[in-house]
Amino acid sequence: MRTDAGTERLLRDLAPQVLGAVVRRYGHFDAAEDAVQEALLAAATQWPAQGVPDRPRGWLITVASRRLTDQLRSDEARRRREAAAVMAEPPGPAGPTTVMPDNERASGQDDTLTLLFLCCHPELTPASQLALTLRAVGGLTTGEIARAFLVPESTMAQRISRTKQRIAAAGARFIAPPAGEWAGRLRVVLHVLYLMFNEGYAATSGGETSRPELTAEAIRLTRAVHRLLPDDGEVAGLLALMLLTEARRPARCEPGGALVPLAEQDRTHWDRKQIDEGLALVTGALTTAPLGPYQVQAAIAAVHAEAATAAETDWPQILALYNLLERITPSPVVTLNRAVAVAMVHGPAAALDLLAALEADDRMAGHHRLAAVRAHCHELDGDHDAAAAEYRAAARTATSLPERRYLEARAARLAGTGGPARAAGTTGAAGAPGSP
Repeated sequence: MRTDAGTERLLRDLAPQVLGAVVRRYGHFDAAEDAVQEALLAAATQWPAQGVPDRPRGWLITVASRRLTDQLRSDEARRRREAAAVMAEPPGPAGPTTVMPDNERASGQDDTLTLLFLCCHPELTPASQLALTLRAVGGLTTGEIARAFLVPESTMAQRISRTKQRIAAAGARFIAPPAGEWAGRLRVVLHVLYLMFNEGYAATSGGETSRPELTAEAIRLTRAVHRLLPDDGEVAGLLALMLLTEARRPARCEPGGALVPLAEQDRTHWDRKQIDEGLALVTGALTTAPLGPYQVQAAIAAVHAEAATAAETDWPQILALYNLLERITPSPVVTLNRAVAVAMVHGPAAALDLLAALEADDRMAGHHRLAAVRAHCHELDGDHDAAAAEYRAAARTATSLPERRYLEARAARLAGTGGPARAAGTTGAAGAPGSP
């Protein structure tokens, strides 16, 4: 039975609260997470037909707790039978299920942040952190996560199972990290949400331009963290960055699915409500909190959002912000993005000199975005043959089919046509050059 949109949103919101309550009471994160998924599935099946109960959170906790205790008792009985077989003596009566103290301070306690810290445990790989966050905190089923990442459901199930085993082996407990680890763990949480949004906004592989379910989930979870940490400037900055970027989605593709670069988008189609909220968030964060990289990236997105046309973009301000971002968090991706701003402010020759240094960086050499920015600079410089060659080189290594087609189309338009140079087609949430 298909779940209606309202029930689906409710279940997504309740998922971390229910899981947190069950884990706090019983421990056993892996078994508790499975039990909660079963409870969510039962609700998705029953509620549309029978109606949402008066206390939906309590309903889910009760169902999940029953399934978990049944499983724990079954496991305990099996262990006793196995032990009895080994010892050649009959098993004793089953003891009570081990239950951890229920430290729930209030029935409405929100465990979202604690769950995010647990799912983003430093012992896990980024891919594992992302998958577990989507399942445990986002409430997505294994099948939904598998479809989002274009892998078979069985593959994703094995990945999530191994991830939960890794958490158990690491001895991770369902508590907030110690004060000395708080900042580092929060950075990991924000990075996972950032990666989730980026993959949703500009899919890195496959035939789809984007995966809206991932961007929606990243925004929803970041909103939840912002509610819990309203004074954290980086949380506000990340949420602002997501909203200001997501606002461009309606203008990002032609009706047939072809990508439209930022400079050529119809800005009247941008989502004004999201832009206004993003601008308010980044303004507040920049004026009240210590500066961080997400705030700076949000400020760059804000400059684009405030320009009524591409020609009115304040590129000197964007370049100044990229200079600042490179000082805060130097990386080849930031340098690549800064090169676009350098091209718009100081000319393509200066940008090409900057790009030459990146060719020696193993993290960037051979990446299709480096070739795409180099093509853009040659295009600005009027060297259309060189630009076409670089666009073709970028297309050969692009893993996203829509982006590959976009790059091939630009190469075809320039090859032997003397076509006009265009303004830069940046930036995505990660400031990815060449991305609408």
